[in-house]
Amino acid sequence: MPYKIILIFLFFSSSLFGQQKERLPFFQPADTLNNWRFWGSAATGASIYTGVMIGLNNVWYSEFEQSKFHLFNDLGEWEDMDKVGHAVTAYTEANWIYKGAKWTGLEERKSVWLGVAMGTLFQASIETLDGFSAKWGFSIPDIAFNTLGVSVFASQQLIWEEQRIHLKISSYHKPYPDFPVTSVDGGNTTLLSTRTSDLYGDGYATRFFKDYNAMTVWASANIHSFTKNENSKIPRWLNVAVGYGAENMFGGFRNEWFEDEVFYDFDNEDYRRYRQFYLSLDIDLSKIKTKSHFLKTIFNVVNIIKIPAPTLEINTLGKVRFHPIYF
Repeated sequence: MPYKIILIFLFFSSSLFGQQKERLPFFQPADTLNNWRFWGSAATGASIYTGVMIGLNNVWYSEFEQSKFHLFNDLGEWEDMDKVGHAVTAYTEANWIYKGAKWTGLEERKSVWLGVAMGTLFQASIETLDGFSAKWGFSIPDIAFNTLGVSVFASQQLIWEEQRIHLKISSYHKPYPDFPVTSVDGGNTTLLSTRTSDLYGDGYATRFFKDYNAMTVWASANIHSFTKNENSKIPRWLNVAVGYGAENMFGGFRNEWFEDEVFYDFDNEDYRRYRQFYLSLDIDLSKIKTKSHFLKTIFNVVNIIKIPAPTLEINTLGKVRFHPIYF
């Protein structure tokens, strides 16, 4: 997921910061198609996309064993956090590219379908690279959730001409204990913190996108958008969000792994894997009124992040928890 977010950031940046000769304020969307913006953005975006794909193949995938193209069913892996992450990524790609297309002055429906097409292309390209990797494979479930993500975007934009329900993520830097884990043969010991460092890294930015234990995926619905009363006292920016997360994942399907060719099977009652469901409040930054097109752009980009707020959790351990502030 991290490289996918970086990919769309790069593409959106190309749309935003491409050079053009015009008098229109830079951050203000064009009312009609602006050829300088459109073709400049298209050329820059295509160049960056090609460069990133080549870079991923040479820098990342070349480090792993390659194979013939094959399928891989990873449904259920990481308690499906990876799957909902695919939906959020594809949704975000489609939404941001749509915004970039509208910035160039492209008409509404063409902007929507361009967002869908490019979001689908980006995700399918990554999946194709996975298909030639012996460690992974082309995942039909990934494609299904990618399609779900762009469909959530497109259906709302075509029906309501706005995003009333945003797909978002939240995460935090989760600490892990130096809990000893004994190998299956009983001859070696490692630490749980060593395993999580290998899996998720140590830096905040890396953990934000890679640590599935600390990540929550949200569907954040704008309350005011669903009311028919324009004079409603409900703030236009107030959202209700439902979230999904999972805990105690130290391996894909099970908490088992190899470390220096030593096999570990971590089956501990205090670290059982479980799923979490959340209900919380949120803020739709795109609904905050401002005359500044620069701030509108920033709000639209940052709106992928769920705002920390009081949250109710129900999990598959049968427990109900209230978090005064949940990230």
